[in-house]
Amino acid sequence: MHRRTSMFQLFKLSTMFVVFSLAFQGLTRAEEAPGTKKFARIKVGDKTTFAIVEGDQVREIKGNLFRKWEETDTTHALSDVKILVPTSARHVFAMAGNYKSHLAGAEVPKKFQIPQPFFKSPSSLLPEGGVIRIPPGDENVHYEAELVVVIGKRAKNVPVEKAMDYVFGLTCGNDVSARTWQNDAETKDVQWWRGKGADTFGPCGPFIVQGLDPSNLKMTLRLNGEVRQEENTSQLLHDVPSTVSFISKHVTLLPGDLIFTGTPGKTDRMKSGDVVEVEIEGIGILRNTVAKKGERVKGEKGKKRKRKKD
Repeated sequence: MHRRTSMFQLFKLSTMFVVFSLAFQGLTRAEEAPGTKKFARIKVGDKTTFAIVEGDQVREIKGNLFRKWEETDTTHALSDVKILVPTSARHVFAMAGNYKSHLAGAEVPKKFQIPQPFFKSPSSLLPEGGVIRIPPGDENVHYEAELVVVIGKRAKNVPVEKAMDYVFGLTCGNDVSARTWQNDAETKDVQWWRGKGADTFGPCGPFIVQGLDPSNLKMTLRLNGEVRQEENTSQLLHDVPSTVSFISKHVTLLPGDLIFTGTPGKTDRMKSGDVVEVEIEGIGILRNTVAKKGERVKGEKGKKRKRKKD
């Protein structure tokens, strides 16, 4: 009996190690392309800061990432820090109908022949490893893999040909969408305020990468290891410069603001217990689990209950 128990415990430990290893490899898997630089917003102890990602290490920086900064001598193992959402964005936009493969029909409807951005709430942002919560009232919650643009400086009335000067870098995103609230013929909301902007509906990260060409990146979404979406950003109807320029004509973009650029192909429902991964060439893998609101997830940190004294 003791031998069986020991073997079972060993098996459990081995399994946990494999799961942890795969998760960590997801962070470090993307090879740095020549001429690129990778950043992460991290938490070490009680300190939140930006860092340069160097393989399986991160090096803290000093200063303002979007203005002036310098490297420090302080380094950490990537596995020892908490990866946060890439920025503390004040504005979060997303693009509707920005891939032909996502639209029904052979022709692009007239309304999508111009960019169609909408707001997501900053509180929807969720970091790598966070839990996507299925809300009560709408369990038809879908994934949407997206390339996300990180704005680097104040942008107002920016011409298309200069728009990339205002882009700091790129990251991965998942524009989580509650389809009943968004699309139901009888009960849909007037706006997508919760259908697209509910808490945890904006996973993004894990890194911001500079130096990539946003017009030619392979993007893949996997649900429980199975490929569900796969597309190249060359298929965007409105590319990154056009999108940034269009939005800046109507809303002033600020450093750290995020733009989800749209999703390709078909999407499908996620359920409690699912693991969803968005991988973009040169950036890395954004991995999140799915659970119902209030449902405890294994490994998730929570408040410890105080024991009542006898």
